[in-house]
Amino acid sequence: MTNDASLRNVSDTALWVAQYRVTESARPDAIFRDPLAKKLVGERGEAIVREMKVGDFAWPMIVRTAVMDEIILRSIARDGIDRVLNLAAGLDARPYRLPLPKSLLWIEADLPDMIAFKEQALAGERPVCQIERIAADLTDSAARRSLFARAAEGASAVLVVTEGLLGYLAPEQVAALADDLHREAAMRQWLIDIASPRLKKMLDRRVGKHVGAANAPFRFAPAEGTGFFEPHGWVEREFRSTFEEGLRLDRKPKMAWLFQLLARMGSPAKREELRRMGGIALLERR
Repeated sequence: MTNDASLRNVSDTALWVAQYRVTESARPDAIFRDPLAKKLVGERGEAIVREMKVGDFAWPMIVRTAVMDEIILRSIARDGIDRVLNLAAGLDARPYRLPLPKSLLWIEADLPDMIAFKEQALAGERPVCQIERIAADLTDSAARRSLFARAAEGASAVLVVTEGLLGYLAPEQVAALADDLHREAAMRQWLIDIASPRLKKMLDRRVGKHVGAANAPFRFAPAEGTGFFEPHGWVEREFRSTFEEGLRLDRKPKMAWLFQLLARMGSPAKREELRRMGGIALLERR
């Protein structure tokens, strides 16, 4: 990877987000520690964040990672999950840092260049569980279905993780992804992050020029929220508001007080709309 400090493509967003994990891990009060993040990011991740100049943007990324950690561990412990399929895994290092069962198979799928880079960078590291990496373009329907069939084979229950992926896809692409996942009976749960149209507008104003320059604009922010997935066989089991979780974990925006004031002043419907502006959702197959 070069030292160019701009986002060049959607894969570069993995460096951007991983740099926030580097920063969080260095805090004395870190809510998680990712000891491999710095090794994966190198110097370029810090340069990207510095060049973007987007201010108070780390907290939702940190919250998302921490909450997904919690849900992944709980699903494995309570719901009989024996396999995890991490789509567009990027620079995620959960198989190396979470207390996972040794028998668990963790499958990472991403574009060939990302898989090759990660294989080389982590060649000397030992994962906690079994790990397999598969190069695949998720926008290629044939490759996607082949990947899902391979990931489901021999599994009792698969948890699919798409952290930071769906927002970059068009609604029809997300629908096709949902349909193809549901085709495989072993795909039982699906962990996603999701934004509302209101949050998408805010993100477009703050970082739209950066992701747009990388040909990776934000595209998926359904007005119906997780209801979007119901016609495709997936229903919401749990929703965690990013803002509420930020308050719980003490990783919140600088203007949190204003958001709380607006929420208290609004109607119950308006409070729920604000709560669901952005969040992490666990879906389960119908």
